[in-house]
Amino acid sequence: MAKYFLNRFFSMTIAMIGLTLIAFSLMRIMPGDPIESYYMANHIPVTDEILEQAREEQGLDKPLLTQYVTWLGGVLKFDFGTSYMNGNAVSEELLSYFGVTTQLALVAFLLILVISIPLGIFSAVKKGSTFDNLTRMTIFFIASMPSFWLGFVLIYVVAFKLNLLPLMGWGNLDAIILPALTLALANVPFYIRMIRTNMIEQMDKPFITFARARGISESVIIRKHIFKATLTPFITSLAMTLGVLIGGAAIVEIIFSIPGIGRYIVTAITARDYNVMQGFIMIIGFFYIIINFLADIICAFIDPRIRLKEEL
Repeated sequence: MAKYFLNRFFSMTIAMIGLTLIAFSLMRIMPGDPIESYYMANHIPVTDEILEQAREEQGLDKPLLTQYVTWLGGVLKFDFGTSYMNGNAVSEELLSYFGVTTQLALVAFLLILVISIPLGIFSAVKKGSTFDNLTRMTIFFIASMPSFWLGFVLIYVVAFKLNLLPLMGWGNLDAIILPALTLALANVPFYIRMIRTNMIEQMDKPFITFARARGISESVIIRKHIFKATLTPFITSLAMTLGVLIGGAAIVEIIFSIPGIGRYIVTAITARDYNVMQGFIMIIGFFYIIINFLADIICAFIDPRIRLKEEL
């Protein structure tokens, strides 16, 4: 296990170095000068002298290698520079908005688990039944709906017609449930299908037949053998989804007027605030890498064959 951990840690380190190069390069290969683009996007008249002074203040007049080393030194201290939009520290701005989005993503993540695991298990166990057919039809219908349309439907039915939850806003649990449910339902169909398909495949394996022949109860077989065998791909996919929930919540945040990172980044892109975009790429990329590293370790702990295969 120690060797597997070190190998994954080395791969994670290489990925982080690559992430810094990508984040730095993307902002440099984008068409147009970032300072000039910012002024133009905000309809601010400028002169060549003002542009030259602004580039010098931002360090954009120095060689690329010098810019990268300086920028990387700031990143290691969690300093992404200042925002072009308001002059505030990018790291502080991003953290303040990430707190809201993280709450939304975690509630959505819990809803994915609560909804998809029992429905996936029951659909597999009751394969071909009315419950199974109804579940498959429902998730097919949900999967065919874009997330923004699903959000409007939930607002109309749950908030407007039934008056069960607030229409929009932020600050308490009631306000989180509806946008989190919108975000979760976009991913639930995939996980129900994954659990159902993988469990059905496991049900025909010889070790399940032997377990039944030994007299082990069906509930124990389902819980400790069939479902456990599906955990590895399930955990790996969940790690990716958690990153998607945090990085891709912009549409839901706009629909429900949530002051999260999604809305903030859309504003930064419109204003060509490159420092903010770089900081966002770094934080989201770092989060993806860490989550997938932890998912690999958990999967190797659950299924020893994963780490043994790498040692061979």
